Amino acid sequence: MGPVSAEWFRDAVIYEIYPQSYADSDGDGIGDLRGVIDRLDHIASLGVDAVWFNPCFASPFLDAGYDVADYLSVAPRYGTNDDLVELVDKARARGIRILLDLVVGHTSTQHPWFRAELAAAGPSPDGDRYIWRTDDPGGGWGIDLPGIPAWVPSPGPRPGWYLKNFYDAQPALNFGWIDPDPAHPWRDGADAPGPRRNRAALREILDFWLGRGIAGFRVDMAFSLVKDEGFTAGRAASVEIWREIRAWMDSAYPHAVLIPEGEEPRTGGAFAFDADFALVIHEAHASLFDNHGAGILPWHTPREPFFDAAGAGSTDIFLRMWNGLRDADPARPIVMATADHDFSRLRCGARSPEQLGAAFTLLFTWGVVPSLYYGDEIGMRYLSGMPNVEGAICNPAYNRAGCRTPMQWDDGPNAGFSAADSADLYLPIDPDPARPTVAGQDGIPGSTLTLVRDLLALRRATPALQGHAPTRVVHEGYPFAWTRGETHLVVVNPRAEPARLDAPAARGASLVWGTGCVPDAVGVALDGFGYGILETGGRG
Repeated sequence: MGPVSAEWFRDAVIYEIYPQSYADSDGDGIGDLRGVIDRLDHIASLGVDAVWFNPCFASPFLDAGYDVADYLSVAPRYGTNDDLVELVDKARARGIRILLDLVVGHTSTQHPWFRAELAAAGPSPDGDRYIWRTDDPGGGWGIDLPGIPAWVPSPGPRPGWYLKNFYDAQPALNFGWIDPDPAHPWRDGADAPGPRRNRAALREILDFWLGRGIAGFRVDMAFSLVKDEGFTAGRAASVEIWREIRAWMDSAYPHAVLIPEGEEPRTGGAFAFDADFALVIHEAHASLFDNHGAGILPWHTPREPFFDAAGAGSTDIFLRMWNGLRDADPARPIVMATADHDFSRLRCGARSPEQLGAAFTLLFTWGVVPSLYYGDEIGMRYLSGMPNVEGAICNPAYNRAGCRTPMQWDDGPNAGFSAADSADLYLPIDPDPARPTVAGQDGIPGSTLTLVRDLLALRRATPALQGHAPTRVVHEGYPFAWTRGETHLVVVNPRAEPARLDAPAARGASLVWGTGCVPDAVGVALDGFGYGILETGGRG
């Protein structure tokens, strides 16, 4: 089950941009593609290799663009298809590729496909693109949110119910079922006409954007296409669809990548995707970046957080996750993120900026494909109490808007994000007068932005810190320590108390980069929140 990854991707660093909140060029209070084009020099200065955009297709934005109304058109509020092509070209000139977010498990109810089926009296002679039934589901099966049924009554004229994935306005696309039960004629087999139409459309969508220079896609709900109660069989069958896509891409677009939301199921066959995406829908995300119960992840807060200033943490959750993925395939690329559009930022709860250095050192040197969420490069905060904009509150206990606030560029009006009136902004700016900004940290020694730039520059210049070299843990406790290849040792101390590492790899090692890290003849001493990258001379 060897990896299918394009070589450029294995050593890449990703920068995720939530387009609504990055940079507003036309003063309407919402970020747009022209704003990103205007900020490409900043993006390039970080040392990243690819930008991943959350969905920028036409949408009614009931779920922040994850409800697509037209896969082949950029949403007008962001610009035009030509603007996206211009962005691709200007980013490429700076050595940066563009990745798009692809939502193929469902569409918006405003998509012409759904509107056509809703207006029909019954099933399409060409095969339904969505999943309809006329018998009362009585609650039925599906992906439930609290208090929201999975089957949605049709508003007509078509009778019956349709299956949705999340919100009622997100009808599930029909990729078939594992068990097409004759007693339930709405359960098409995977090779029925409706599922075949959707598989063909999926390839057309990919071809349209790859042909315009897009370098690949992060795929939302990638393994929920084929339906099956309990998911296990459906996930495996969904992989088969992606294997068909992969075979075509390997021929037509061999350098393009596919990244799934989460971990690709291990089915015994070839991988369809170029990596696993860890720490987003996994409890280990919080084990790395929660602050001893003070984070904003109510269903992902572990008993033993990793980065815990109070000193009660553990690396066990993270290492169990990592070893599980590595046992399945030691060479498989893994994307690991500081945060993303659905989860709290790296700086959340009571975590202070001085704690970020150890976390960034882990992320950028562990041997993964790091994903840096916009604003994390300056230490933007997760903000509680944000309004419920575009479906941000998908769970009563969690508001995603707190990690989607506007990028903080400078100390001008609206932190330089937009010239609009503050009341018209997509989301409010961080109200803290001391909020971090790009302008306030640019070129400043010791700033979070300088740390990120310097660390990524060191990664780029040091092959042992990139994706190809092996990672070997030499100390599982605090400080956490690992070697990269045969030449480098990395040590991080996420706690406020000083720590010390005495290990063969640390003896006589010389410091290359770090803060609060002092090597000596027998080991390494670290201050609270200290971190360091050391050359070992091949010891370890």
